[in-house]
Amino acid sequence: MDDIIILINTQKIQEEQLLNKINSINNNLTFSMTQEESNKINFLDLILIRNNNNIVINIHRKETSTDTVIHYNSNHPIEQKMAAFRYYINRMITLPLTEKGKDTEWTIIQNLAKQNGFPIEKITKLKTQLIKRLHKDHTPSEKIKKWSTFTYHSPAVRKITNLFKNSEVGIAFRTKNTIFKQITNKKNEKTDPSGIYSLSCNNAIRNI
Repeated sequence: MDDIIILINTQKIQEEQLLNKINSINNNLTFSMTQEESNKINFLDLILIRNNNNIVINIHRKETSTDTVIHYNSNHPIEQKMAAFRYYINRMITLPLTEKGKDTEWTIIQNLAKQNGFPIEKITKLKTQLIKRLHKDHTPSEKIKKWSTFTYHSPAVRKITNLFKNSEVGIAFRTKNTIFKQITNKKNEKTDPSGIYSLSCNNAIRNI
């Protein structure tokens, strides 16, 4: 259990009293507490700011955030490379951020795109598409009856997958270079494969 936010009336109960009460419920559970500072507290990927009787929301990024996504020149399907930006932009336009907060977040997203080789025009186009989708009428679309998976070697595979554009078949991509293949034994390979090993030891060492 992690990341629980609690709003309390400090005129009726103090923070330490509440923490002690929660920790007395079960001896196997231990909770710690982070209190707001300057009317602000981080919760998940948000900054919650208490402003009179309102809560103002901003985007929170941890100090350990590397701002790294799949590079634009990487040999991945474009759908996978754009997935992170689809999430960032969708979060920006759907959360009740202030106009200043949205402007700040959009600047961060653009800088993130530049650092990872993405053309700004492509990110801007995605933003426009997501905003249009958010505001358009929700009409029932045709249901995809079947899915077909293709191994993504290069963009050339789309010469085949494009044949299914107007069909009821959905296309998904998978990579050939999987973690499973990296850690399993390979034939005619003298070096030890990657993975977790069990090492035995003699009684003298074991009893130390």
